[in-house]
Amino acid sequence: MSAAIAGACVTELAGEQVLLLAQKALYWPRQRLLAVADIHFGKAASFRALGVPVPRGTTAENLALLDQLLHALDVHHVVFLGDFLHARAAHAPATLAQLTQWRARWRAERPALRLTLVRGNHDLHAGDPPPALGIAAVGEPYLLAPFAFCHHPDLAGAAGPHYVLAGHVHPVFHLVARRDALRLPCFLLGAQRAVLPSFGAFTGGYAVRPAAGERLYLVAGDVVLAHANLTVGR
Repeated sequence: MSAAIAGACVTELAGEQVLLLAQKALYWPRQRLLAVADIHFGKAASFRALGVPVPRGTTAENLALLDQLLHALDVHHVVFLGDFLHARAAHAPATLAQLTQWRARWRAERPALRLTLVRGNHDLHAGDPPPALGIAAVGEPYLLAPFAFCHHPDLAGAAGPHYVLAGHVHPVFHLVARRDALRLPCFLLGAQRAVLPSFGAFTGGYAVRPAAGERLYLVAGDVVLAHANLTVGR
């Protein structure tokens, strides 16, 4: 296994083997599909447009992480589970130039690579990605049996027999051990849906608690760990 995915956790959803990746994405080997939630390109640029001083370089960081996964895995299709662009200000020339260069490079290296965006709430305000990026933008749910690719997890009841893969929540888990505490991104897996952590480098998180029948997988650095009798922070 490549070092880039050595820390992945293999599990089964809806009868399909999937990999939960330490890079906060999900890989479906049978379809050679990479699912990425809430990348929020241009969020930092949007904040700077409002006069808020925030770090630069988050777009490059997100693209470098995508590059790592595309080189490590046999990916023919990337599905973005909503919130590809953060806001209209994310259409800033510098952000779009980086995205355009990235897409041109992968068109040359892997011409058959498909990109699909399942529109999320931020996409409705930001607008679809520019046509030059060659990203098919679709509404939710986007069905590839047995999965329904969504942005909102609450569509689990409306997706029929399909198992929902979603984002939107940016789930994190507060892990407490004596006087130390960690706030870790996590995958939340239930009977009808899985919620992926936010892929973006400049996004917040919402603390979750697994309900009965749900499994929690924590992203701890370069490894994904199954939750087992851990203390929830307050």
